[in-house]
Amino acid sequence: MTENNLISETSPYLLQHAHNPVDWHAWNENALKKAKDENKPIFLSIGYSSCHWCHVMAHESFENEDVAKFMNESFVNIKVDREERPDIDDIYQKVCQIATGQGGWPLSVFLTPDQKPFYVGTYFPVLDSYGRPGFGNICRQLSQAWKEKPKDIEKSAENFLEALNKTEKVQVSATLDRTILDEAAMNLFQLGDSSYGGFGSAPKFPNAANVSFLFRYAKNSGLSKFNEFALKTLNKMARGGIFDQIGGGFHRYSTDAKWLVPHFEKMLYDNALIPVNYAEAYQITKDPFYLQVLEKTLDFVLREMTSPEGGFYSAYDADSEGVEGKFYVWKKSEIKEILGKDADIFCLYYDVTDGGNWEGNNILYNNLNISTVAFNFGTSENDVRDVIDQSAEKLLKVRSNRMPPGLDDKILVSWNSLMITAFAKGYRVTNDKKYLNAAKNCIKFIEENLFVDGKLLRTYKNHTPKIDGYLDDYSYFVNALLDVFEIDPAPRYLKLSIKLGHHLEKHFWDSENNSFFMTSDNHEKLIIRPKSNYDLSLPSGNSVSAFVMLRLFHLSQEQVFLDIAKAIMESQAQMAAENPFGFGYLLNTISLYLEKPVEITIINPENSELYKSLVTHYLPNSFMITIQNSAQLETLSEYPFFAGKSFENKTSVFICKNFSCSLPLHTIDEVESHL
Repeated sequence: MTENNLISETSPYLLQHAHNPVDWHAWNENALKKAKDENKPIFLSIGYSSCHWCHVMAHESFENEDVAKFMNESFVNIKVDREERPDIDDIYQKVCQIATGQGGWPLSVFLTPDQKPFYVGTYFPVLDSYGRPGFGNICRQLSQAWKEKPKDIEKSAENFLEALNKTEKVQVSATLDRTILDEAAMNLFQLGDSSYGGFGSAPKFPNAANVSFLFRYAKNSGLSKFNEFALKTLNKMARGGIFDQIGGGFHRYSTDAKWLVPHFEKMLYDNALIPVNYAEAYQITKDPFYLQVLEKTLDFVLREMTSPEGGFYSAYDADSEGVEGKFYVWKKSEIKEILGKDADIFCLYYDVTDGGNWEGNNILYNNLNISTVAFNFGTSENDVRDVIDQSAEKLLKVRSNRMPPGLDDKILVSWNSLMITAFAKGYRVTNDKKYLNAAKNCIKFIEENLFVDGKLLRTYKNHTPKIDGYLDDYSYFVNALLDVFEIDPAPRYLKLSIKLGHHLEKHFWDSENNSFFMTSDNHEKLIIRPKSNYDLSLPSGNSVSAFVMLRLFHLSQEQVFLDIAKAIMESQAQMAAENPFGFGYLLNTISLYLEKPVEITIINPENSELYKSLVTHYLPNSFMITIQNSAQLETLSEYPFFAGKSFENKTSVFICKNFSCSLPLHTIDEVESHL
């Protein structure tokens, strides 16, 4: 079997291509030097391990001996895992947006030896079809143009570079006031699907930060329609095929408007961001339904995406045995055989039919209330609930013996940090210690394996950490440290957060344009130094940094943190108001800043009733820290947030806002009146 240079890589995506006849290289000095030495253009292919169309293009083109032969003769061929190198992906995705109006993966880019793009697209079929030019043809034409019309190629590359530089300039600064939030909320609400929740039509993505923003806006404005819409979205998602009804966890997105047919891959980041919404929904409504969805999702991650060392894996593929969704779908006959007499109740509840609801199979999907099913069978709601729970367990057991989808088991600091946050928030509302332990174990794993010489590295696989950390690695990790610190305030978490906050300011901050670069000042130099400003499937490093800096300011009172947070918010507030869909996380930060955060310190949480009433209360505009013992308070008293507070033998609560603090409060009524 042939193998190429990718055989020595650790990324599962790159290893998937290590036996292609294409002579692939990873993005490194040797490959870039080879292109210059041989004066050959670079063919750059960017994807990720659970990307369906990446697999299709690999099978059609990169496993094709004739295509590979021509590629090897004419180009230096480089493969990049976008999850390992978000900087390279970001630059060339922007080029694709400029050239075609859309981006996506696989991303296929032809570059000059000095990395300037001159032709770009996404998936190309191997032969001309679907109105798309065939990949073989494109390679031949571009190779010919490179030899015969070098000036045309140089001009095309310069035009792209010029357009690219313009996209990196951030808009004019705006005053931060309530009108920003009002405009954003109305614009976002207009994008909402009033029938099925969510934003836009198909395909429909879970937009966790936007749901959070609607919850915040409803609380701050008193307008309940925003709450109702956000709750509808979460209800429809949790009952839809996008949620794995028996195994827990969310798939990437829905291919239709009603959340029925998902794209079946499961990403760690979705299963970190979405549970936070369900924790918020539970705090707002106290409805245990939201708690169940949160627990099923976190339990899925503990069961199937957690490494023995305490880190979290990246993704599960959509396909198993070469068929998309095969692992997750059912025939009615199969369910009847497994469940026997309970099958009728289960099938009615989950809309299972002989003909199926997708390609002759059934995706489990619930649109009936338990009460309707109970009435139909003349039994009690509790009995129906028991049947559904027990049946789900039986099916999960059978399903676990199927051939599972491929697992991308690399561990990324940024996505792991989002997961730490989810477990911390999950612990708050459930009081289940296993979630807090998972969060702390992951922090320990990152500290022990991904810190080298005081710097964070991005990715870990086969006991090998590598690639310098990006803005999102640092900002998400500081956020995660602070989320765990609020629950269990070990002073070292705060010390490390402040240290990393200063590291960001020193090595990533662009004071001319009031935003952070994606890469540090000593990172590999690419054709531009990229920035990410949009909150899309992942929150942007700038939005999370603004939030983190605001938190660090309140804990330390170091003015530099507040100055940076304000500068980011002011530079992007106008864009956020006009295009809220792409700035959900930033809008949450602006909302917190404008509402003036309430600082809540719970000292000695032995009064479990008072403690529980606070942590299960929806208080989005607060920083709430629980001091467990007097030693913690003593060590932390050097920080302004904790100064002047003393430990008592009974639970006491301090509430501070606008630089004035309450006396210690001891009852739920006293606390309520101050909030």
